[in-house]
Amino acid sequence: MNILNFGSLNIDKVYTVDHIVEKGETILTNTYDVFMGGKGLNQSIALQRAGLQVVHAGLIGHDGQLLVDFLKENAVDCDLIQEVDDVCGHAIIQINPQGQNAILVHGGSNQRIDEKYIDWVLSQNHGCEWMIVQNETSNLDYLLKAAKQKGLRIIMNPSPITDSLLKCTLENVDLFIINEIEGKALSGQSEAKSIIQALSLKFPHAIIVLTLGEEGSLLKADSEIVTQKAFYVCAVDTTAAGDTFSGYFLASYLQGHSASESLKMASAASAISVTQKGASNSIPTLDAVKVWIKAQNV
Repeated sequence: MNILNFGSLNIDKVYTVDHIVEKGETILTNTYDVFMGGKGLNQSIALQRAGLQVVHAGLIGHDGQLLVDFLKENAVDCDLIQEVDDVCGHAIIQINPQGQNAILVHGGSNQRIDEKYIDWVLSQNHGCEWMIVQNETSNLDYLLKAAKQKGLRIIMNPSPITDSLLKCTLENVDLFIINEIEGKALSGQSEAKSIIQALSLKFPHAIIVLTLGEEGSLLKADSEIVTQKAFYVCAVDTTAAGDTFSGYFLASYLQGHSASESLKMASAASAISVTQKGASNSIPTLDAVKVWIKAQNV
């Protein structure tokens, strides 16, 4: 199965620190690394490693060929990616000793996506029935409307939450993958089951997947609610945990596996990812996830 990922492409600049910097504070970093990232790129890698064929659409700047090379090395179709006269999107990531992070993102070329480029991408014969989007690229509302008119089924990971996102035509979305913060913003509720119920009323035709960190995850589809406990590991870096979860859940679910099995696969892959530093490089292979689950005896 092919899936179109219309997503961000970032260069991640990662610093380990003794603590996350506070207002007015200057601190020294302990280490510095550069990784390939962006929610779009991370999810393409996760989807591909989990067993789907990914066609990635997005824009890079004049410093972005390393991103395309990395995607190609991971068998992602990059024929729709174009270069613009700008710098690439990039992120500055702080990671403390507990593996928690704080992230600054500069949109760069990700914010140069216009209606003309969207129309061109959607006119291409990419063989995809599903499209996944995040909120790190420009003209998202136009993309959602245009993709729906083309008959694509839409998956959304609404991160980061912004005022412009909340004004989008989210009724076009068929499947949401959200965390608690995003769920609260979209639903106005604070408790997990209340978030699920409110979003189900707001988007009655959509499947809702809610991730709850150490509390696991929930899925609501029609009248069915499925829960999954989190796997407990020693976290080193949580940067790509959500993207890993999204990729592995979707690869399993869209290939016909049950909601329960798909949530378990996603939770295991996410748990493995947080034991490694970096974003895309921390995403495990499908074989590694299967071996890990078997070792957990679950």
